[in-house]
Amino acid sequence: MTRSVENDIRTIQSIDVIPHIMKMLSDATGLRFLCVARVTEDNWTMCAVQDEADFNLEVGDELDIKTTFCSKVMRTSEPVIIEEASSDEVYSLSEIPGMYGFESYFSYPIYNENGEFFGTLCGLDPRPMTLKTPAIQNQIASFAELISRQLVTHDRLQNVESALGDEQAAAKLREQYIAILGHDLRTPLSSLKMGIDFLKSDITEQTALTVLERMDRSSHRMARLLSDVMDFTHGKMGKGIPLHLKNVTNLEALLNHTVAELAELHPDNDICADIHIDGTQYCDPDRLCQLLSNLLVNALLHGENSKPVYVRARASSTELFIQVANGGKAIPQNVQDKLFQPFWRKESSEEKNGLGLGLFIASQIAQAHRGKLDVQSSAEQTAFTFSAAM
Repeated sequence: MTRSVENDIRTIQSIDVIPHIMKMLSDATGLRFLCVARVTEDNWTMCAVQDEADFNLEVGDELDIKTTFCSKVMRTSEPVIIEEASSDEVYSLSEIPGMYGFESYFSYPIYNENGEFFGTLCGLDPRPMTLKTPAIQNQIASFAELISRQLVTHDRLQNVESALGDEQAAAKLREQYIAILGHDLRTPLSSLKMGIDFLKSDITEQTALTVLERMDRSSHRMARLLSDVMDFTHGKMGKGIPLHLKNVTNLEALLNHTVAELAELHPDNDICADIHIDGTQYCDPDRLCQLLSNLLVNALLHGENSKPVYVRARASSTELFIQVANGGKAIPQNVQDKLFQPFWRKESSEEKNGLGLGLFIASQIAQAHRGKLDVQSSAEQTAFTFSAAM
């Protein structure tokens, strides 16, 4: 049974009026078996049942659609009504009544919110019963329509609840976003303020240069944080990371420069770069350098410091490949599933630099280049790999 059918069973089970409908139809028609079935091209599945005739069918039971008349109802959108199968001009030739042991039978179509065929409201009994009267037919048709309307109402309510849940999640994300941004901006702002206070005092030229360098690093950090904010906003609004695509002949040099900058900032780490990209690449070089920088910073922060970080990049006439790999403990699968979510940070990490947007933005850059960003992690190494057709 597919998850979709399981959801349909739960939907029918959640409609409180259905047991009452089946009871009223049983009283009105004399039929002792009534049910609501989910009907597809391949299967007939019981969603709700009232069985006083001991047919021994339960919720979740399935029948081959070819052994029911519901397939005809699905094809024609017309009900099937049989008062006495053994003498009926049409249905006495069918094997189906004898297969299930019934004489009287009805099957009426039910539709979902989109007006698509959902299934049937059925009734049957081993005894012949009078069903082809206007009063009985109108009553069955009205109840089938009522169930259809209930399905529509249920689906619309689910959509509203889903939208409300999305809005609540978005509100929570915004609150977290503001809190983290405020926290992470406070550090470079404090550094700038301290620098200004130092420069106001009587200090030596060498001290002033040291302070200015620190202030410059703080201003660059604030700029990166604000850039991440803008990229995050584009990504979450569905606009995607904006690209400035062009033919690039020096991508290898630009990626090597990105590695060199971070190697200078992290002198205690060993970074091994193996970047060979010849020819012309049609891409956004700044964004690809940003992607590499984000992956490399992630590896430096979360990898094992005693082991080198490997950066590899290759390009062919059909594909661009960039990979960053570091040693350390394997990342559990449940953690891997969260790595590309915004604001997610490894709880065990002592360093909490950044907004937790680096891998999210890297994945967005990959998507913007119509590529993908994957992660593979084992006890030997963790590797993040970007690949895109060029």
